[in-house]
Amino acid sequence: MTTTTTLESRLAAVRQRITDAETRAGRPAGSVRLIAVSKTHPAEAIAEAYRLGQRDFGENYLQEALDKQAALDEPGIVWHFIGPIQSNKTRPIAEHFDWVHSVDRLKVAERLDAQRPADKPPLNICLQVNVSGEASKSGVDFAELPALAQSISGLPHLRLRGLMTIPAPTVDPAAQHAAFRALRQAMEDLALDDLDTLSMGMSDDLEVAVAEGATLVRIGTAIFGARARPLG
Repeated sequence: MTTTTTLESRLAAVRQRITDAETRAGRPAGSVRLIAVSKTHPAEAIAEAYRLGQRDFGENYLQEALDKQAALDEPGIVWHFIGPIQSNKTRPIAEHFDWVHSVDRLKVAERLDAQRPADKPPLNICLQVNVSGEASKSGVDFAELPALAQSISGLPHLRLRGLMTIPAPTVDPAAQHAAFRALRQAMEDLALDDLDTLSMGMSDDLEVAVAEGATLVRIGTAIFGARARPLG
């Protein structure tokens, strides 16, 4: 389990990395929002990060996330679902999350729209794009993106905010820049009103993502330490 001191120091270090990256990119301080990816880490770690001022948390595994939500009563937590979405799991995602980053099929979006509770605001949606063209990766390809975005933008209980990607891992800075730049260009090319979100960048490449326009970075290991086995 992550100790308080370690979590505090790691979270502070990640925040400083983001601030430094914003400065180098000539972007305003606070223009990049941090999602602490808490998958496989216990609710106690989330509660500690919350005490340290963190409010956005990302989860990949639905049942694990629901168990944590039930265990936590801290006000103001913003829950982001960032994992693959099975069609038969859309109802609890629609009911219990504020953001979904991993939509890549119209069928899933239509189910989320139909199942979003009427007393909740529209569900914030990012479309996951397969920028690297990997057969093993989820995500819509660039050719299919405009039609999908247009269809989803008309669903009344969803709010299409932007795009997300998980590029193929590489230590080549040029390849990292190219992948994130392609996502930014794809969002600009959509030319849809109200798109304001690029969800890209993780522990190993957040600086490059910020340089290329990320507004949300999803950081897990650098905050919580090595990933544990899924809970439950």
